[in-house]
Amino acid sequence: MLPPLILASASPRRRELLREHGYTFSVEPADVAESAPLHLTPGEIVMRNARAKARAVARKHPAALVLGVDTEVVFGGEVFGKPTDLEAALAMVKRLNGQTHEVVSGVWLIHAAGRRQRGFVERTRVHFHHRTDAQLRAYHARIGPLDKAGAYAAQDDHGDLIARVEGSYTNVIGLPMEALRAALAELDRPVSRKF
Repeated sequence: MLPPLILASASPRRRELLREHGYTFSVEPADVAESAPLHLTPGEIVMRNARAKARAVARKHPAALVLGVDTEVVFGGEVFGKPTDLEAALAMVKRLNGQTHEVVSGVWLIHAAGRRQRGFVERTRVHFHHRTDAQLRAYHARIGPLDKAGAYAAQDDHGDLIARVEGSYTNVIGLPMEALRAALAELDRPVSRKF
């Protein structure tokens, strides 16, 4: 049986996804600054950040199973994090407008007391409709883009920007639930010991 789960994230979207899928958990956001070193690939960046978040909280709660996650939007080899202001948010969605980009999430699970950990990267391709600048501004006025990677919100999109998704839709929201379920099942298996 798995130990109590702690989500090392302040994201309300991740909390909602875990609740909707029937998980019982507590929340303790990690006090870790996300980084995106230029020499790392997007997959390496999200794994590095997810691992740092999980480890920071696991140090305080070694008996718990800690879940760290980092999600980024990637287009043309560039990582789009959270916009700094509304002007930056509009610039982001204008670049993604009518294009296809990737959402890349790194997920890290750690049970320090049990000396078990597991991580994975999930990638989803997202195709955007082409919209006018006025439509993009109206969309931002409705969703509030400043706390969202790529300056858009899949869970509040309603077909405004997203034409279709190839892969995990929950990954685009911020937590790939299908792959998470598989990783949790893997961690719950007994560790085989060779004598």
